Amino acid sequence: MRVRVDFDSCDSNGLCAAEAPTVFEVRDDDFLYVLQENPPQELWPEVTRAANACPKFAITLEER
Repeated sequence: MRVRVDFDSCDSNGLCAAEAPTVFEVRDDDFLYVLQENPPQELWPEVTRAANACPKFAITLEER
């Protein structure tokens, strides 16, 4: 799985980081960072929840 974020749509509200804190992080500069673009399989369920939690639909998950 590969994580893609449309940063033009993202409003860095942190909902994804709450669901998958080892993959997403909102830093003090109020921007979202992807910590693991290709997360291991054991993180896929929480990454999927994170993508589904995004109100802007800015996160897409691609099969590798």
